[in-house]
Amino acid sequence: MDTNNLLNHLVTAVLVINNELKPCYANAAAAQLLGVGNHKLLEQTLPELYQLMGVDPQLLRDAINAGQGLTVNTAALITLDGQHHTIDITLMPIENDNNLSILELRQVDQQRRIHQQLNMDAQQQAAQFLVRNLAHEIKNPLGGLRGAAQLLSRELDSPELKEFTSLIIEQADRLRNLVDRLLGPQRPTQHAEHNIHQVIQKVLKLVEMALPDNICLKRDYDPSIPDIQMDPDQMQQAVLNIVQNAIQALEHCGGDIVIRTRTQHQVTIGTQRYKVVLALSIIDNGPGIPCELIDTLFYPMVTGRDEGSGLGLSIAHNIARLHGGRIDCVSAPGHTEFIINLPLQ
Repeated sequence: MDTNNLLNHLVTAVLVINNELKPCYANAAAAQLLGVGNHKLLEQTLPELYQLMGVDPQLLRDAINAGQGLTVNTAALITLDGQHHTIDITLMPIENDNNLSILELRQVDQQRRIHQQLNMDAQQQAAQFLVRNLAHEIKNPLGGLRGAAQLLSRELDSPELKEFTSLIIEQADRLRNLVDRLLGPQRPTQHAEHNIHQVIQKVLKLVEMALPDNICLKRDYDPSIPDIQMDPDQMQQAVLNIVQNAIQALEHCGGDIVIRTRTQHQVTIGTQRYKVVLALSIIDNGPGIPCELIDTLFYPMVTGRDEGSGLGLSIAHNIARLHGGRIDCVSAPGHTEFIINLPLQ
C-alpha cells in the first residue's frame, strides 16, 4: 500500500518536521490548510508559512530536541492569505530519529462553532425569557405613571408646573422605547425573496452620509448570489448594527471596512446542515475586540464602550436566528470579521 497516497486522503493536516521546524513531508490537507503549494511548503520553515499560530515555535523546537510529544487544543491559526482557523495541534516524536517529529494540525472550526452556537442560543433564550418578564413588570407601572402625568397636566394651569409633567411623560416614553429595543424582534415576520445586495446598499447609503473622512467603505460582492427569503427591514437593521460597530471601532484610528458576500458549501447551522449558505462578512482592520468580551458578545447589555447600550449585536443575532441563520465573529488586532450565515434555497 502506498503510504504517501494514503496520507493524502486524510482530512487532517500531517507534516514531518525537523528540529529547525522545516517540513520534509506534508500531505495534501496540510498544503490546503496553510494555503500554499506543496513545493513551496517544503522550502520554508513552519513559522514562514503562517501569520500566527497559537503555539510558540521555540516550544516545538524544544519538544523535538527532547524527543517529547506536545498537544495544544483550540489554537488560533492565521494563514499568509489571511484565513482564520481554529486547530488542535499534536506533535509526536518519530522513534529512532531524534531530529524528526510528526505534526498534526486538525481543524476544529466547525465543531467549535456548532458548540458555541448551541451554547449561545440556550443562553440567549434564557436571557430573552428574563428580559420579557422584566419588560412586562416595567411597562405596567410606566403606563400608569405616564397616564397619571397626563391627567395631572390637564389639571394644571401653570406652564412652569406643566414642564415637570412633560418631563415625566418624556422620560416614561424613553424608558418604554429602551425596553422595546431590548426585546427586539420576538417572532418571524412575513418573508419574501429579496436581493441581499440591495439591502446592503441601503445600509451603506445611510452610513456614508455621516462617515468620517478617515474611514473607507469597500464592497466585495458576488453578484451570482440568488435572492433570499427574508424580511428586508429586519435584515437591514442587523447589517446596520454591525457596520455601525465597525465604524465606532475605527473612528479614532481610521481604517477600512469591507462588506463581502460569498457562498459557502456544507455548513452546519444549529443542528442542521445546509448544502449552500450565504456568508455576508463585515470586516474592519481596527484594534479588535477585547478577549474578555468575545464569549458574551451577543448577550444583551454587553458592550466594550462606555456610551454603548450593548443592544446592537444582540438584536442582530436574534434577527439572524429568526431567518434560520447565525452570526460568527473572528477577531484579532488588525482584523475583526462578523459573518452572517443565511441558508440559500
